[in-house]
Amino acid sequence: MTSPIYVAIDTPDLAKAQSLAGQVKHHVGGLKLGLEFFCANGHHGVHEMMKFGLPIFLDLKLHDIPNTVAKAVQALHVLEPAVLTVHAAGGRAMLEDAKAAAGINTKVVAVTVLTSLDNSDLADIGVGGKAEDQVRRLADLAQSAGLDGIVCSGEEVAIAKAAWNDGYFVVPGVRPAGGALGDQKRAVTPRQALDRGASMLVIGRPITQAENPDMAAREIEATL
Repeated sequence: MTSPIYVAIDTPDLAKAQSLAGQVKHHVGGLKLGLEFFCANGHHGVHEMMKFGLPIFLDLKLHDIPNTVAKAVQALHVLEPAVLTVHAAGGRAMLEDAKAAAGINTKVVAVTVLTSLDNSDLADIGVGGKAEDQVRRLADLAQSAGLDGIVCSGEEVAIAKAAWNDGYFVVPGVRPAGGALGDQKRAVTPRQALDRGASMLVIGRPITQAENPDMAAREIEATL
């Protein structure tokens, strides 16, 4: 069975990214490349990382007017990422246009509430209620717009899956038991996330900043 772990390669240094991917490639199911990597290395960097033979999760969190997002997705089409993120808060038209512009081999998933935010942070930006309420609202929107799934924390994934059984659920902010939370406020362990319905576990620093990234990936994989 393919591992649900996608290692977050959050570095602008292509050589470092390649080294990390080479070390962990046998114990992860894919590579997550985010804004930091893409802004520094662009399409070339993604092509280089594709050489490891692992699926690419392109986590760009696109959020703009529908036409702009659709054109951005079209510009990324040649890369054929396995998964691509947009912000659910962009609205129904943006979500529909993003999905329509994506290739048939790319899952488009909507970011609901970032795992670095908690209820007080949501209140600061004018969102009432709890994080789980906002995740549920945005998950319903993403599903009705025809997307493949959502990004949410492990605290909300069970609720989302109950309403969208065949959705694809990306859970970032995953931390091994006893691990440092860093800037994550709504984190769960890899096992908890998987048991609650996660399709993909995005794990970065616990692997990439470990003294032995391969061993760290293997230890996390063993808990699944």
